[in-house]
Amino acid sequence: MHTALLFDAIYQWHLSGHYWHALIVLFKLCKLQLMNIYLGLGSNLGDRKNNLRRALALLQEAGVGLIRTSPLIETPALLPQGASWEWNKPFLNIAIECDTALSPDALLAQIKHIEITLGRDNQSRWSPRPIDIDILIWRDEIVTTDNLIIPHKDLHKRHFVLTPLIALNPQLRIPGRADKTILQWSEDLPHHIPLWMGILNITPDSFSDGGANQSFDAATSTLQTMVDWGACILDIGGESTRPGAETIAPDTEWQRVQPVIDFIHSHYHDDPLRPMISLDTRNASVAASALEHGVDFINDVGGLTDPAMVELASENSCQWIAMHSLSVPADPAILIAADADPVTEVNDWIARQMEAWDSAGIDVSRVIIDPGIGFGKDPLQSLKLLQSVSTLRKHGLRLLVGHSRKSFMKQFAGSDVHERDMVTVGSAMQLCQQGVDIIRVHNIPDHIAAYRGWAHLAE
Repeated sequence: MHTALLFDAIYQWHLSGHYWHALIVLFKLCKLQLMNIYLGLGSNLGDRKNNLRRALALLQEAGVGLIRTSPLIETPALLPQGASWEWNKPFLNIAIECDTALSPDALLAQIKHIEITLGRDNQSRWSPRPIDIDILIWRDEIVTTDNLIIPHKDLHKRHFVLTPLIALNPQLRIPGRADKTILQWSEDLPHHIPLWMGILNITPDSFSDGGANQSFDAATSTLQTMVDWGACILDIGGESTRPGAETIAPDTEWQRVQPVIDFIHSHYHDDPLRPMISLDTRNASVAASALEHGVDFINDVGGLTDPAMVELASENSCQWIAMHSLSVPADPAILIAADADPVTEVNDWIARQMEAWDSAGIDVSRVIIDPGIGFGKDPLQSLKLLQSVSTLRKHGLRLLVGHSRKSFMKQFAGSDVHERDMVTVGSAMQLCQQGVDIIRVHNIPDHIAAYRGWAHLAE
């Protein structure tokens, strides 16, 4: 980062009276300077999750300060021509943001020691291994020694590295390749690995699973299944937004979701690989309570347009999902005009909202766009949005799609939940091809199983 130029710009804003803008930029600069070393970790042999946990603990013992850990993703092994079929074991991958007083070479020595401690035999760089640790980025430096090249030379070409990094900092730029953000680099790859978000409705009246998870025992059992299968994010909702849904008091909504949020924190408290927590709400007061309870995302079906929600978003570092909608709960009578292009409508809405969010002091890189399938769109408009959803990435923000069991399917899928899940799975694979960052679904096991097969052929 060109620090001197940034400080000069801050000084000029200060002289011109733009004190608030200068303070925001200074805060962002300080934040960037504090969070500046990134490591990639992977395991495809033995107890993969436990290998990663042990590696994180040993890194901290070696003097690495852990700042943040990305969600866990699974990917096919990267193999050379002629590799043994027995080497084709899927990896679990994470990235970490960290800091250390060690030099790059000293950290590399510690990494090699940790890899040997955890059983890596170095017979081949391609063979299955209990742990693999790479130094990806070292602040804003380019490091070349006899043993190291940093940034990692293939970082911008490897989706299994970019996806975890994007989850930590989508606007991160690779030293020496700073013309693009890592999110933009990911757009050049054949496909982008999604994060899987599992839907957990603690409601009696949601459109496809109302009442299924209303009891605490049922909800915690469902979320445990999601986590076991590899859900990266758990999206917890306490109010239905289906057509005709009854509006409930914010206190009632919070009473439904709080026990589950608290359970996740207590159950996974000591696990560095814990799932991330999202709260699905349109109420700023409920969002504020959830933030106090440590959620990672606010999934705002109101599109981050309510002034109270905008103020809340400007005051904290949580990630925000903003959904395009014309009415919440969804009203089938309020739709995008029949002669309008729904893709253009959503793109224009994103552009307007980005200006409003920036003016409100919100770091827009923390905002994730949801085109709002089924909200203000008829089935054909929703289908067209899904077919062209990659065009929404042009704004430089991450993209979430929540199409699970939605009404756009009704002309080619029945009302049976299993049938709709299969249609959802099929369309989700096409969303993977389009580079969607987060895919929000009810049936996590079926989606992740299907994705494993798709990913091995997509390589």
